[in-house]
Amino acid sequence: MELAAFSGAWWAALGSIILANIVLSGDNAVVIAMAARKLPDGQRQKAVFWGSAAAIVMRIILTLIAVQLLQLPYLKIVGAFLLVYIGVQLMAEGDDDSDSEGDAKDGLGAAIRTILIADLVMSLDNVIAVAAAAKDNNTLLIIGLAVSIPLIVFGSTLLMKVMDRFPIIITLGAALLGFLAGEMFVTDPVDKDFFDKLTDSHVYAGLLGAATVVAMGLYARQRNARKKH
Repeated sequence: MELAAFSGAWWAALGSIILANIVLSGDNAVVIAMAARKLPDGQRQKAVFWGSAAAIVMRIILTLIAVQLLQLPYLKIVGAFLLVYIGVQLMAEGDDDSDSEGDAKDGLGAAIRTILIADLVMSLDNVIAVAAAAKDNNTLLIIGLAVSIPLIVFGSTLLMKVMDRFPIIITLGAALLGFLAGEMFVTDPVDKDFFDKLTDSHVYAGLLGAATVVAMGLYARQRNARKKH
């Protein structure tokens, strides 16, 4: 049933969309913060804003086709490997800083691309909850996700400040991406039935993914340090 604009039910649904998007975007905020933290201060804000805004637009499109999309075989498996790659790359960068203007420009574009790819992968499951909250009202969906942008930007900016002070957060963020990758791998339509028969398979797959990303990220960081020196 179509909700009457600005009715009590309409506002309730809008609040549900915003709340669901904020709760489900915690991992996205981590990626945004990790991808943008090494940029100069001015470019940090650009990467966070444009990365978040573009990710929201992409999420709207995903939400409209979410049910059909999630039925595609191997999609989540590919997404899991992408998340592992992103987590390793972000962790491997460590605290290295780029000094040249050309590197800064390349860094801005790379940060936005990383944000978009990671958000695309991690939003595959999240959009189902957001779509349910929208109650088939596409206008309400777009408004709700758009209103969420400044909240995600604020969360990402706050996380960057925490990461600058406590670098261990970078490792925890990479581990989170690995955990999500492991869970995603075992929920693909191709292998879901098999893994569902195994006790706590999602947890073990997530822990294995987290350990893999952290181990590979530490190795890549050490290798980069050796090359630099």
